[in-house]
Amino acid sequence: MQPVRDIKIWPGMRISDLVDQLEDSGGFAAKYLGSAVRILEAMVKDEKCTRFLSFIAAPIATGLRGVIAEAVKRGLFDVIITTCGTLDHDIARALGKYYVGDFRLDDEELREKGYHRLGSVLVPLESYGPAIEKFMLGMLDEVYEDGVRELGSFEVARLIGERLNDEQSILYWAAKKGVKVFVPGIMDGAVGTQLWIFQQKKRDFRLNLFKDASELANIVFDSEKTGALMIGGGISKHHTLWWNQFKEGLDYAIYITTAVEYDGSLSGALVREAVSWSKVKPEAMKVTVHGDATVLVPLLIAAVLDKVQ
Repeated sequence: MQPVRDIKIWPGMRISDLVDQLEDSGGFAAKYLGSAVRILEAMVKDEKCTRFLSFIAAPIATGLRGVIAEAVKRGLFDVIITTCGTLDHDIARALGKYYVGDFRLDDEELREKGYHRLGSVLVPLESYGPAIEKFMLGMLDEVYEDGVRELGSFEVARLIGERLNDEQSILYWAAKKGVKVFVPGIMDGAVGTQLWIFQQKKRDFRLNLFKDASELANIVFDSEKTGALMIGGGISKHHTLWWNQFKEGLDYAIYITTAVEYDGSLSGALVREAVSWSKVKPEAMKVTVHGDATVLVPLLIAAVLDKVQ
């Protein structure tokens, strides 16, 4: 048995010095965050491993966007699977500003003043729908004139990233680094709506998600080992697990969630449940960490960067 050890802190300590102590602290979420750092470090250092990053869109409205962009810039991940809202927020924040708000603000008053509220973030109306519409329709007109008639979601994400002049952008760095970004639910958001609107004008234009499937199949089957950091649940988590079942499961798996297990949901399911579906290998290094990603992920990524770069 491992005795509980008190966490020691001192002026000027590195983040990795703090996080390295968490696994032995007996602390509740802290223990599992310590495990996550150890597993992600091993995953990043494993040269045989293809590294997946999946995440939901809501945190991309917050400063966590910069953390994920930095992780992509530093080469921590090879593949991203996310939701349409990530494309929406990445475009909107590259072109305009979001503002710090509060969960308890008056939503009727915010609507009258032209703000959307996303948790404790305020999104000016003109920074979201109209800005994304102008950007997307301009981009689609451009590529259509160049002869493009069909796109997979990973190609849509790359085209967006190539046109965003913002070094805090996730898509910008993904395009620069050759990291493919897959959006299985791409119609569920502003970017998806603009793709549909464009198709109403150009009836020979098509969104082809079979191209995504072929790309993902090639990535998975060509990989000797795979690992994933999954932030939040839903379609992004499930798509990551789903594709990795075809190679008997992930070799490394880290899941960060606020969802609960008792309702049987995929979002609430602990990583170990995925073992029964062959989506995670029984012998895999794996952990589920419960808590707010906007707090946990910066600590996780900063600690790992401290160790590997």
